[in-house]
Amino acid sequence: MTKKVLLVGESWVSSATHYKGFDQFGSVTFHLGAEPLVKALEGSEFELTYMPAHEAVEKFPFEMAGLDAYDAIILSDIGANSLLLPPAVWLHSKTVSNRLKLIKAWVEKGGGLLMVGGYFSFQGIDGKARWRRTPVEDVLPVTCLAYDDRVEMPEGSTAVVLKPEHPVMAGLDGEWPLLLGVNEVELRDRPDVEVLARLPEDQGSHPLLVIGSHGKGRTAAWTSDIGPHWLSPAFCEWKGYGRLWINLLAWMTEAR
Repeated sequence: MTKKVLLVGESWVSSATHYKGFDQFGSVTFHLGAEPLVKALEGSEFELTYMPAHEAVEKFPFEMAGLDAYDAIILSDIGANSLLLPPAVWLHSKTVSNRLKLIKAWVEKGGGLLMVGGYFSFQGIDGKARWRRTPVEDVLPVTCLAYDDRVEMPEGSTAVVLKPEHPVMAGLDGEWPLLLGVNEVELRDRPDVEVLARLPEDQGSHPLLVIGSHGKGRTAAWTSDIGPHWLSPAFCEWKGYGRLWINLLAWMTEAR
């Protein structure tokens, strides 16, 4: 049975100015950051809809019926403002549905929600992702810090798997490839919360993969990236990369 997954975010636009002696010119480039995940899910039981960050501002559903079309939602590297401030609100001061509250209600009735780390995930760079104290944070198995939560590890780090017997960890034996950073989060003190993997003790023992539940839904937090730069090329090319995401999505949508 095919299950539908909505990936929201993982895109950005870069603007550069080039100086060549007396002259200068500008250029703009558009980037998609989830190509490794898209490739990993090809041919699997999961049908992925990729909604880039700039499209999500207006196209992410404003009604429950729109969310009900999906079995799981992945929020990755997109700040809360992108869903709180569509043009109707930001430009025209009109009222619209609060889509963060909508996500919470959708999870409560059985949806699966995953937040993936990045510069605009959890609290993010300079604290600008701003998921702290939102309805979305309410359903996650972790809470966000009140400030810039990035943990940069240019020396690299490997995962410490705490529960190799869990279905999400199936087929992921052995040492994982290097990752280069995570968002620092705090664990919720609830019996449903399980830490499946963390960083080594000498790098803070920060949670890497945490799962839990909210209402009838299942939720998860992966505090590193979907791809570079926090995931090394070796991680994205690792045979366990696709298995990790497929296992996690299968667990999240098991009851759907």
